[in-house]
Order: sequence, then structure tokens, then C-alpha cells
Amino acid sequence: MIVMKIDQAIPANCVCGRPDPAILPSLASWGPVYLTYAGIREIDPQWLVENLDQVHVLDVREMEEFNGQLGHIAHAQLIPLPELAQRIGEIPPDRPLVTVCQSGRRSAQATVILAKQGWMEVASLRGGMLGWQAANLPITRDLIQD
Repeated sequence: MIVMKIDQAIPANCVCGRPDPAILPSLASWGPVYLTYAGIREIDPQWLVENLDQVHVLDVREMEEFNGQLGHIAHAQLIPLPELAQRIGEIPPDRPLVTVCQSGRRSAQATVILAKQGWMEVASLRGGMLGWQAANLPITRDLIQD
């Protein structure tokens, strides 16, 4: 007799291979950093808002975006991604680094650039400023001029 368990199989397949952050060890001693499927180190917005004084936030969007509709995280340093490799020396090395962009794609690229330059304590903000805003976390719109 064949027993069909499709009601159990489909939900199990939907999460198959997806790591559960609640049971995975963190990749970093400074915060709950996890690897994405693409091998990018990420950290959650809620952890970041609760620990802003422990990290340095690096926003890699363009100035128009930084000053734009989504705003930015208070005290974030702005270095657009295309300028990052040439301006790495401007980033303070004394705290772990969290990179931020609109959705997380450019900040993920920034973590790769930084890792190649020897930065070990770096993670991308999961979901970027879109995720930050969706979680109703505080933003600022203090303008930065050219």
C-alpha cells in the first residue's frame, strides 16, 4: 500500500536547504552574522538598530539616494560603491562594519571588496534600506552636500 504524504512533503521541500538563523552559529563574535545562499555575510536590521553604537555603518548608495526618499541610518558614512576601492582608507578600522544600500545587492558587493582588502569584521544589512524602512526603524534625512 502506498501512502501519499503530499501535505507533509511540499512544506518540507519549500524550506529544504534554507538555514534557520535561530539554530545556526553566528559567523562573527561581534554579532549574529549569517551567510546567504550566495556566500554573503548579512546581519538583520533589528540587531543593527539595537547595536548602532557598537558598529560603523557604511552606506554605499549614491548621494542622491542617501539624501532621498528612503533616507539613511543616522551617523552612516557615505562612500558610493564605485568609489569604495579608492576610499577604503577613510573607513575607521576600530569597529565592525555594516554596509548598507537600497536593497542589499550593492552592500553585498561592498563586503566582497572590503574582504579582499583585509576587512574581516564586515556584513551587509539584510534587505538594505528597503528592509530597514519596512521594519519601521528610524531614519534621518540630514542632507550631505557635494
